[in-house]
Amino acid sequence: MKRLLVLCGMLCGMPAVFAQPTLDECRRLAQKHYPEIRRYDLIRRTAEYSVSNAKRAWLPQFSLSAQATWQTAVPGFPEQMTEFLARQGLDIPGLNKDQYKVQLELNQTLWDGGESRVDERLAEAEEKESQRSVDVDLYVLEKRVDDLYFGILLLDKRIEQTRLTMDLLRSNLDKIRALQKNGEAMQSDADAVEAEWLSVGQRLAQEEASRDSYRRMLSIFIGRDLEGDKLLLPDVAEPLSSESTRPELALFEAQIDKYSVQEQRVKALTHPRFNLFAQGYYGYPGQDYFESMMSSDWSWNAAVGVRMSWNFGRYYTRRNSLNQLELAKRQIDVRRDVFLFNNRLEATEERGEIVRLREAIAADNRIVELRRSVREAAESKLRNGVIDMNDLLQKITEEDAALAARNAREIELVKAIYELKYTMNQ
Repeated sequence: MKRLLVLCGMLCGMPAVFAQPTLDECRRLAQKHYPEIRRYDLIRRTAEYSVSNAKRAWLPQFSLSAQATWQTAVPGFPEQMTEFLARQGLDIPGLNKDQYKVQLELNQTLWDGGESRVDERLAEAEEKESQRSVDVDLYVLEKRVDDLYFGILLLDKRIEQTRLTMDLLRSNLDKIRALQKNGEAMQSDADAVEAEWLSVGQRLAQEEASRDSYRRMLSIFIGRDLEGDKLLLPDVAEPLSSESTRPELALFEAQIDKYSVQEQRVKALTHPRFNLFAQGYYGYPGQDYFESMMSSDWSWNAAVGVRMSWNFGRYYTRRNSLNQLELAKRQIDVRRDVFLFNNRLEATEERGEIVRLREAIAADNRIVELRRSVREAAESKLRNGVIDMNDLLQKITEEDAALAARNAREIELVKAIYELKYTMNQ
């Protein structure tokens, strides 16, 4: 029975755990839910088809053709030979000028100059480039999720602080009304505190509306309803390494690899080709012209052999094509260097911002302590009738502003660390 109760307690506690999504979980859900994630499967299937087509270049190729021709002249015997054969009783009319053929041909590639092998590598290189491009797009998605997540956390802190301020104003309003009954405070004092309390209430309503809007947008990104869920402030350490592993760098490498494979393809197109062929046709005349001269009957004919072909026209554009690809690779190198320069510059700026926020938070903690002490002293003076209500409201407002600034910087610090991690992909 005890074990059953423990199990029930664990099951009841599970929804509370799942009801608090972390930032990393939101990132994962956003990538899984984002429509572009389907491009991975499409890219993979496209590459499979391309590689399959390249491999089929080695399969036997069949072709069927038919032709009918009429010629102005055909091979024949000299006139003296025809007359001699006629005296011997042999009538040889010669070939007909109308000729017919139905042909089936088989071609088997023996060596294609390496083109099919390069085509396979090119399909794989293009697949890798497309995948790295999707990686970059999905990585940018993380930044959008981070902005929404930390925006919600910041608004949660503001709402929490605003409610505390309202409670403080309400407590002082009750005290003033108690003093008013004893004739120790005026109605204007109570009105001033109540007006400030209502004003802070309006601010609270605006902050809650903004937070609800941010939560709805984040819900759309991750494909999950966040109603009632409390987001947690991540506990993260500042990255120590200064080496960037951004997906853009992998994309640059994939693009360079693709151009290198294209260079190999340009070279392969200038190589000779060898293939085995077999031809068979039914028609007139046959391969035995002498027999076809004596009879116009159709016949079966066949031939097998090895063929070599070499397109020298490829050499006309070979050098220019290779130079174009080399220039394209250099442009990628320049883009990569520019990206790394800007990336290091951005990381340096973000590290400086982290240092600034830590120093500011240390000062904020002392400012909050002082503002709270001043406000508590003002409340004590109010009970003794030493200070007026406007002075107390000013002290409450100053403490509220100090707390809001410290809370905002605490979240900004974590956000700045995450921005640095995003910049370096660490």
